[in-house]
Amino acid sequence: MGGYYPSPLTFEPLFQKRIWGGRKLADLYGKKLLPGVAIGESWEIVDRPEAQSVVRYGPLRGKTLHELWMQDRQSIFGDVPDATRFPLLVKILDAREKLSLQVHPPERVAAKLGGEPKTEFWYVAAADPGAELFVGLREATTRAKFEEALHSGTVAQYVHRIRVRTGDAMFLPAGRLHAVGEGNLLVEIQQNSDTTYRVFDWNRVDDQGRPRQLHIDPALQCIDFNDIRPQLVQTEAEVLLHHDLFEIQKWNLDSPREIAPWGQFAIVYCLSGKLRCADVELGPGEFCLIPARLEYRRVEPVKKATSLLRITIPNQT
Repeated sequence: MGGYYPSPLTFEPLFQKRIWGGRKLADLYGKKLLPGVAIGESWEIVDRPEAQSVVRYGPLRGKTLHELWMQDRQSIFGDVPDATRFPLLVKILDAREKLSLQVHPPERVAAKLGGEPKTEFWYVAAADPGAELFVGLREATTRAKFEEALHSGTVAQYVHRIRVRTGDAMFLPAGRLHAVGEGNLLVEIQQNSDTTYRVFDWNRVDDQGRPRQLHIDPALQCIDFNDIRPQLVQTEAEVLLHHDLFEIQKWNLDSPREIAPWGQFAIVYCLSGKLRCADVELGPGEFCLIPARLEYRRVEPVKKATSLLRITIPNQT
């Protein structure tokens, strides 16, 4: 298409069935899920070989995110680092049950294992009373002791647990041991990767009495055993995280405001209330992508107590 863009881009979400998933995406956000199916993930912005975001409305309707990335990168995404695919993957996670204890590979290990590096960030969009995140280790240990605890089924005692509530946030660099606890609804912003090594599944078995498949050896190569008692993001500022891979801000939107300078794209997620940008309105649980060359760049609140997440890729120059 090229040139200037009249509207933000919205995409069809891709719902992923998971054994640990629930129904909060329908109950809280009105997303249209298949009846009786446990949905654990909604892939909202994705450019993967096996999964593609597709533009929902407007002149670009039906175009995939990968087509936009390859055919009109400068107009939509601006000056971002070169990559074969759009470098971020944005999801909503609904954990009715806790997930397996897992780790994603750092870059130095990913290449050796044939996987993709993955650093990510969680924002707690909703949390049941008593909800927890499992992140890092309670105390320093060795790989040998940790592996011994895995085999004896007692590794849970090594894991650091954090009680969370709505509005909390956690950064997860590659190599950080982690699991989402039950009762959490999270926005997950991550590198475009789908490499996960499950190391422990809380001694659970399926209906046939079989344990879930684990990836213990590669996981042990990835875990940072010096990652002791990591903490939630602690800031009163709008910038929750500034990292080479992505920047995440939280705005309490009480008046119109430019979402990003001309030439920079941004992904917007509505947390509460309702907001408008050009001819697109977003309610809680909805995303849009603001093209770098969108003419009208102001987001404005439609309801009181409107808040949003703003996701960008920092300029590398």
